[in-house]
Amino acid sequence: MTESIANLVVLLTAVYLAVGFVLAVLVAAGLWRRIDPDAIAGSPGFRVLVIPGATLLWPWILIRVLRSGEGKVPS
Repeated sequence: MTESIANLVVLLTAVYLAVGFVLAVLVAAGLWRRIDPDAIAGSPGFRVLVIPGATLLWPWILIRVLRSGEGKVPS
């Protein structure tokens, strides 16, 4: 029973991080400017530095994107 719980925790963590990484890449690609207009002038280094934080904080970022009124993914 303990091993199955540990496997479930690892699986849920992997899913959380995978979803977060996908959203983080979208944020780095340009979705960030819908949340923070000042981020338009961000350098490529800024975009790389945003990825780890966005990966971990993706639920908060997703809420911010959806509340911005423009939930469309940039092309």
